[in-house]
Amino acid sequence: MIRFLKQVYYVAWGDMMFLKHNFLNILIMSIMSPLLYLIAFGYGLRTGSTDIGVSYVAFVIPGIVALSSLSSSFSSTSTRMNVQRLYYKSFDEMMMCPLSLPAIVFGKCMLGLTRGLVSCSLLYILGLFLAPELVLSPMFIICTILSCLIFSFLGMMAALLAKSHQSMATFNSLIILPMTFLCGTFFSVSSLNPVFQAILYCLPLTHASECIRAAALPDYISAFPWMSLVVLVAFGVVFFAVDYYLLKTRKV
Repeated sequence: MIRFLKQVYYVAWGDMMFLKHNFLNILIMSIMSPLLYLIAFGYGLRTGSTDIGVSYVAFVIPGIVALSSLSSSFSSTSTRMNVQRLYYKSFDEMMMCPLSLPAIVFGKCMLGLTRGLVSCSLLYILGLFLAPELVLSPMFIICTILSCLIFSFLGMMAALLAKSHQSMATFNSLIILPMTFLCGTFFSVSSLNPVFQAILYCLPLTHASECIRAAALPDYISAFPWMSLVVLVAFGVVFFAVDYYLLKTRKV
């Protein structure tokens, strides 16, 4: 176990140094989009209470936290790896080192996990002042960490499959952008037609939004969506397995 953690550290060290030296720029980029979503959707479009008895601001903040875990974790992991693979070729050099493949997967996802947690933490701290209904519970922390890690796995998978920056742009347009607006971040999925509900529940951000919202509003949402948590973990296992397979077969 200690050897595995050391290998994860060795893989992640370069990305962590990149984060350290560009922390201010990365922080600004990570927090701007969630803040704009909060202003536009939380205050600009809707006011009043929701069907669960909380203000719309309190309802939308956990959704934006889930969205931030997707955007920050996915983009930082996928962009960094895409550049390392296609331009610097440093990823190929790392693959020749005596490192276990699971350690490479987790190590390359540490940048996305860290950046996602920073973005989500700052946004939620602000949310605690704006919406007194919100609480900071252990389950909220667990769900947020899990979401950031899973979307980092997704970012690594996209980067391993991409052949160019254009491929990444296509993936963002077809997968990430629809999830941004449709997966229960700004509205309740249960209010939609059953057919659309079935489609949206096939996407990981829907389950992340439900878990994070239920953990942030335990006094207003009586039952935690354990099935969504199980599905979210299943997505993480699948993404990790695909990353491992791509590395093992050297289809990178």
